[in-house]
Amino acid sequence: MGQLQKKKLLGLCLFCALWPLILKDPCIVKAEGKLTLSGGWLLCVTDAGEEENNVKEPEKIQPQGLYSYASCLLDGENDRVLFEKHGNEPLPMASTTKIMTLIVILEHASMDDVVTVSKNAAAQPDVQLNIRSGEQYRLGDLVYSLMLESHNDVAVALAEHVGGSVEGFCALMNAKAAAMGLVDTCFETPNGLDADNHHTTAVELSKIASYAIKNPEFIKITNTSSYQFNELTTNRSFTVTNKNRFLYMMDGAIGVKTGFTGKAGYCFVGALKRGEHTLIATMLACGWPPNKNYKWSDTKKLMEYGLNHFRRTSFLERAEFFVNGEEVLSGEFDPENEKITIPVTGGVADSVAAASEGLLPKPLLLAEWEQPCIEVSYRTQLTAPVGEGEVVGSVTYLIDGEEYASCFIRTLEEVPKIDFWYCLRFVISRWNGGAL
Repeated sequence: MGQLQKKKLLGLCLFCALWPLILKDPCIVKAEGKLTLSGGWLLCVTDAGEEENNVKEPEKIQPQGLYSYASCLLDGENDRVLFEKHGNEPLPMASTTKIMTLIVILEHASMDDVVTVSKNAAAQPDVQLNIRSGEQYRLGDLVYSLMLESHNDVAVALAEHVGGSVEGFCALMNAKAAAMGLVDTCFETPNGLDADNHHTTAVELSKIASYAIKNPEFIKITNTSSYQFNELTTNRSFTVTNKNRFLYMMDGAIGVKTGFTGKAGYCFVGALKRGEHTLIATMLACGWPPNKNYKWSDTKKLMEYGLNHFRRTSFLERAEFFVNGEEVLSGEFDPENEKITIPVTGGVADSVAAASEGLLPKPLLLAEWEQPCIEVSYRTQLTAPVGEGEVVGSVTYLIDGEEYASCFIRTLEEVPKIDFWYCLRFVISRWNGGAL
């Protein structure tokens, strides 16, 4: 009998032996696996853990069909980047510059200041309010012209008043950027007209806007639909209307600023507050004429992406825990309140207590595919002397392997070293206390 015939006969015998069991129990479980049936027929033997191992992790979803060359979606509560495309590349930003212009004005001037227009300010190119040299305006009126219709002559008039000159005002803008920790942002103009070293990134511009919308006066100005005011000496009357269409595109929209130059293309920074979401969306180089509407569609796509896929979540709720490289179950270690006991050699005490000096990060927007992790690392043995407040470890909070926040673990007390002088002082104290 050939080998092929032997295999067929063996298979037939096995089938006949198992058939009664199959009819009686449609699922035959073995110690190391499971017999899988379909329509009463035996198909294959699968590993018992195969079904569990086949549970798919949530797939990362990215917004599709964006026109902008560079874009960013930011959580306005903590400035965490939720999405970026070329988000860290320095680019010109046109009149979105005026977000920082208004920040500096609000922090360095009074709304009741009187601004006198210079020849330089009056000579600025379009877009203009057409203010005239020598005219005077209330500063609190001009900021509406600055933000609602993006007038370049007004930007220079305000900059000269607040900073003494355009250069002086740009120095204030750059100092503010540095104080905010921005490293790829540089201002050479207060109005955003193209200049050789005038640039930012989509991520950093989003952070500027995130800072700005925390100021109620900034929101009041940029959300105004129209504003009327007069020149103070001639009583010339002006009405400015808001050119930000995004304010009317989505519920919860709160600004912020449009921009366009030949070098920068169409730019936009939008902000939205809805329920648990505070979102900042930035578009740079989002088309050139006649594609001025791309910035609106891109902004809406990014905002909907944030609303649909990110939920505000406690870090502890989903975090994996690792203590000195070993995974522990959630709840077995409290990184905010846990006190750690570390053995000490050569000290007056055998151990010292230590604890984290930082607070657990506030709940943040997380997508279901993002994995938070808490890594606790500390020294497992110390040698005296140990000082109070000595750094002995750290707590690091990560999202998909990237650090989000961190803090030190410090000792809560000191442990002096046992030496001759300690022993002498101990003997003297005990002697004086009558214990010896």
